Amino acid sequence: QVQLVESGGGLVQAGGSLRLSCAASTRTFSDYAAGWFRQAPGKEREFVATISWESGSTTYYQDSVKGRFTISRDNAKNTVYLQMNDLKPEDTAVYRCAAGNRGPSRLESFYDYWGQGTQVTVSS
Repeated sequence: QVQLVESGGGLVQAGGSLRLSCAASTRTFSDYAAGWFRQAPGKEREFVATISWESGSTTYYQDSVKGRFTISRDNAKNTVYLQMNDLKPEDTAVYRCAAGNRGPSRLESFYDYWGQGTQVTVSS
C-alpha cells in the first residue's frame, strides 16, 4: 500500500505561481508513474499531467496547462511536483496526485493510489 500526501496548495492571484508536492510513503517510488488530476466544483475530475517512472523522461499534459505547468519528480525524496505558473481562475480546483505501475497515462484507471488532495484557488 502506497500513501500519497499532497501539499503546497493555497490562494493566489491570477498570474501567480504555486508548486504542489506529493510525497509517497514507499521507498520504491521510482517504480511508479505518477499523475496529477483536478476537480473543480460541479465538474468532473480531469487529467492535468503525468510523468513516467524512474527518470521521468516521459511527460504528458492537458492542453490547457501546456507551457504553464511542469511535472517533475525527485525519487531520492519519493516526491512528485507540479510547478504551476501563470495561474488562471479556471485552474481553481482540488488537485490530487496519483501513482501506479501501469502508466504514465491520462486515464484514472491506470492509477492504484490516490492522495486526499490540496485546494488551489486562483483569484481574478
